[in-house]
Amino acid sequence: MIGGGFPEVYAAQLSANAPLRAAVARLAASGAPLAAECAGLLYLGRSLDGEPMCGVLEADARMTGRLTLGYREAVALSDSPLAVSGTRVHGHEFHRTVCEPAAGPAPAWGWRAADGPRTEGFTGPSVHASYLHLHWSGAPELPLRLVRQAASRNRLMIS
Repeated sequence: MIGGGFPEVYAAQLSANAPLRAAVARLAASGAPLAAECAGLLYLGRSLDGEPMCGVLEADARMTGRLTLGYREAVALSDSPLAVSGTRVHGHEFHRTVCEPAAGPAPAWGWRAADGPRTEGFTGPSVHASYLHLHWSGAPELPLRLVRQAASRNRLMIS
């Protein structure tokens, strides 16, 4: 789990830690389940404001002058390590970045906005990355699903 924060403030330092970036990329390539929120999404991308990041996602992010802010009632659009397709969640967005995919990964979430339907984030067989900060106590099955997937990968039993 890679949580939120302000990676744009520390992009140079995060980029400079090449051993950590490589370790995260290896972990993702191994099929380990990864979930990332907001700053975590940016860290998993190829770059943030031109600084190399982990390269797990075929996406580049950049700072903008526009603040995206608001509460969301979203639905998972495909299966991921975090959620089964159709899972409904509550969360919020708070960012001044845009993350532009180079390829067409499946979006993580969808919701209705005032100007029409929206999709956001990235999912894959072992990755769920999104700007959406989730209300974990409102959907306790999400962290449990992530832990179970990690445990089954390591052949542990979690009840």
